[in-house]
Amino acid sequence: MIDEPALYSRLRWRLVPYLLLLYVIAWFDRVNIGFAALQMNADLGFSATVYGLGAGIFFAGYALFEVPSNLILARVGARRWISRIMVTWGLLSVAMMFVEGKWSFYALRFSLGVAEAGFLPGILYYLSHWFPKAERARAISWFMLGIPLSTVFGGPLAGALLKLDGWHGLQGWQWLFVLEGLPAVILGVVTWRWLPDSPRHVRWLTPEQQAHVAWRVEQEALATRDRHAGSGSLRMALTHPTVWMLCFVLFACQCGSYGLNLWIPQIVKGISGQSDLLVGFISAIPYIGAAFAMLYVGASSDRSGERFWHVALPSFIGAAGFAASAYLLSPVPGMIALTIAAMGDLCTRGPFWALPPRFLHGGALAAGIALINTMGSLGGFVGPYAVGFIRDATGSFQGGMLFLAGLLVLAGIGTLTLRRAALLRED
Repeated sequence: MIDEPALYSRLRWRLVPYLLLLYVIAWFDRVNIGFAALQMNADLGFSATVYGLGAGIFFAGYALFEVPSNLILARVGARRWISRIMVTWGLLSVAMMFVEGKWSFYALRFSLGVAEAGFLPGILYYLSHWFPKAERARAISWFMLGIPLSTVFGGPLAGALLKLDGWHGLQGWQWLFVLEGLPAVILGVVTWRWLPDSPRHVRWLTPEQQAHVAWRVEQEALATRDRHAGSGSLRMALTHPTVWMLCFVLFACQCGSYGLNLWIPQIVKGISGQSDLLVGFISAIPYIGAAFAMLYVGASSDRSGERFWHVALPSFIGAAGFAASAYLLSPVPGMIALTIAAMGDLCTRGPFWALPPRFLHGGALAAGIALINTMGSLGGFVGPYAVGFIRDATGSFQGGMLFLAGLLVLAGIGTLTLRRAALLRED
């Protein structure tokens, strides 16, 4: 007799902490540009628009190569492909130290996005082979803690690395790229050696446990196939209106999270006037709150089995936080508003990523997750660029924060529209 709670608890403790570490490192290299900008923009003469475009163009490369990368992962296995992704993005992150002007900035950020393409959807596809839907939101929420934790730990670390300014002839922002890029290369090699491809490739499960984990996933895939005829086809994944609505919801949420994450060091610097090191610590505050919110909402969603309201309601709360931050410009109220914005936006991720397997299975699930994340990645381009463009046009962050608030309202409405469609389908 298999003790399922103990089995899936063991899987979470064996797999998710390491995957969480990888995601923290991924986010270090993805968003450390926000802290580097505290020095780099002045050194290289970048305007807010140039910085916003360069920060966001990462996601253009990421989006273009997302679907093909995830299809390759499904063919060659997670261990090999995730290892390749990590080594190449680590090397390109280190190469960011050689940026000399806006064109080299754009080229390296775009290349970094190409290198990292497929990492997040690859991990999500990987987790879908280990955890049934009743356990998936909790596992994903723990993994997604990499988003806030990367700023909780990365902010102070970045502030400290910026103080190396002038050491051995390099600027602080150059040391930041070097010392945060190398861990990805090292962990890429570790992943090749350690990460199991499937439940049937691990020695720490008994043969009965291996078979049970695989059986649960296969049974749910069969049930999904029966409920949604044709949902295993690649064509369905790329053309179904539900998939495109999911794309829009994630796009809006990603605009909010990246629009905040890539600008928060400069927002905090503006409202506090503190040193780069203190800015790193203060910038971590919203993400500490977001980490707790993500765990609570993920557990609540798994416990109740409800997904849609666990995405919609936090989206509306995040929108309120962004709207308030546009008008609360003193340090304490401003940070409270930004914390509410980060908590509301980020805690949607676990329940959201439990939705695609409800509609798709097999190869279409891999392609569907990649497509959804690809379109969501465009939010990583639009959000930071829009905030920078609006700041150059108006001289403040107010319009940018209101723009992000409006998108989160639309994300909440889109999620409730999906809920209504799902209920009608089940009837």
